[in-house]
Amino acid sequence: MTTELFQVQNPSFATEIRASFAKQSVMELIAAKLSRVEPGVVEITVPYRADLTQQHGYLHAGVVTTIADSACGYAAYSLMPAGSEVLSVEFKVNLLRPARGNEFLAHAEVIKPGKTLMVVRADVFGLSGDESQRILIASMLGTMFCVRNAAASSQRES
Repeated sequence: MTTELFQVQNPSFATEIRASFAKQSVMELIAAKLSRVEPGVVEITVPYRADLTQQHGYLHAGVVTTIADSACGYAAYSLMPAGSEVLSVEFKVNLLRPARGNEFLAHAEVIKPGKTLMVVRADVFGLSGDESQRILIASMLGTMFCVRNAAASSQRES
């Protein structure tokens, strides 16, 4: 992944990301947690649960995609100006292996920041014990859209 340092435009990005994440009922539903929030980088984990699997007992691709998409969105959001919001414009997911593990980790990093669009990559790993049991199960490449002055727009529409 990239080691590029990014310029933060919103000094309270981490607090805002945590607050936004807490409002996502789907993250609560799947017991997802934010495990890392840094400029241009976000990680989300979700534990294995039988009720989140498909017919063969693997974590469902929809859950894998959900944590990858949210990690991408928040990684992009971490570099956006205060008052912005983030929306996914498009993404492509490659499911590389069956989603096995005790826990799953989506690691997202901004590849190309921009004023309006940001390109972000997420890798999703199945974790089974220690770090040596980290298996890449999916990769996402996504484009995130910066909705500028979202708070001001919401107030005008009210």
